[in-house]
Amino acid sequence: MSQINRLSKTLIILLAATSALGPASMQILLPAIPVIRDSFAVSNEVAQLTLSLSMLAIALGTLVYGPMSDKYGRKPVMLAGLIVTLFGSLLCYFSHSIEMLILSRFVQAFGGAVGLVLARAIVRDVYSAQEAARVIATLVMVMVVVPMLSPALGGELMLLFGWESVFVVIAIMTFVMALFLSSKLPETLIEPVPFQGVGSMLTNYLRLFRSRVFCGYAFCVTFVSVVFFSFISAAPEIMVSVLHRPPNEYGYYFIMVPAGFMAGNYVARYFGHSYSINQLIGLGASIAAVGIVLTIVLQLAGMKQPIALFAPVALAVFGNGITLPNAQAAAINEFPKFAGSASGLTGFLQMAFSAVAAQLVAVIYNGTIYPLLVLMLAASLASLFSFRFGVMSKSAKSNAQAG
Repeated sequence: MSQINRLSKTLIILLAATSALGPASMQILLPAIPVIRDSFAVSNEVAQLTLSLSMLAIALGTLVYGPMSDKYGRKPVMLAGLIVTLFGSLLCYFSHSIEMLILSRFVQAFGGAVGLVLARAIVRDVYSAQEAARVIATLVMVMVVVPMLSPALGGELMLLFGWESVFVVIAIMTFVMALFLSSKLPETLIEPVPFQGVGSMLTNYLRLFRSRVFCGYAFCVTFVSVVFFSFISAAPEIMVSVLHRPPNEYGYYFIMVPAGFMAGNYVARYFGHSYSINQLIGLGASIAAVGIVLTIVLQLAGMKQPIALFAPVALAVFGNGITLPNAQAAAINEFPKFAGSASGLTGFLQMAFSAVAAQLVAVIYNGTIYPLLVLMLAASLASLFSFRFGVMSKSAKSNAQAG
């Protein structure tokens, strides 16, 4: 446990903003994906790589930043990641081919992953497990605001200045965050963990994977993320091709979805004192499944308006907002000494599976909304199953220790 008693509200907001950088840099471009497809005269699957490969880059980044921060400290690794993000954003702005844009987005997203990993690790350095779940919920609730607004902002920037302008905004945001964190962020790592190279890193990850409890919670987090990223990767195309709405309109309907997630985070934070982590995870996972089933029912009933899609999905994401911070805290708490590695591996699983799902929805898209909804329902049920697996494993472990 760190000697730092608590994080100031200002610092929590800064960490939240840094955590938001990776998701915001992905989501701000969402309304422009159909436009990019037409601008470069490429297929939908190729245009989708600007999203799915950036998600893969975040996944790979989470594997690197966690162990590196366990050895070298949270602050220097955080600042290094922000520098990479700034460089990648500038490359994106000057890209004149789809190949260069995809590569630049990969670099940008790789840097942006640093906040997703280290914000949670910093919180876990300072707080106990139960307190960390509440602080992470607060952090995520603040963090969601920027990605919530970024598609609407991206749509308007695209109409006014062209889709390239979104990268200027990301570069400015990154520079400001790096400037503030360089002076405000304390070093929270008290006992560095030796890092002997890739072999040692893999050994740490194998240690985590051998824990059935860690796997249960980590894959619960993973499939919650698959639900969300599957939706955001397919919804812009569905708005244009199925619902016949203009690209910039997606950003305004999309606000309902992260608003639901933020409301779920608030519930997780407010009831964190009254209910256990497992109770809140189970409640959130159940609500998410109900929301997706309701979406399917409304579509089968012939309600093809955007509100009939976004409102029940927002309910599902509300459930995910309850589940996610608690499942993240539970996963990381299994190995407090390796909080950076545990956070990194959890983040890798989240983004790697989500990247595959994002590309998969482009492949299975058949001109209707149903392939997306079936994939989301399957992921939601997998999240609930993984959680039950983790709980049963933890109960068995506790019983064995008691015996």
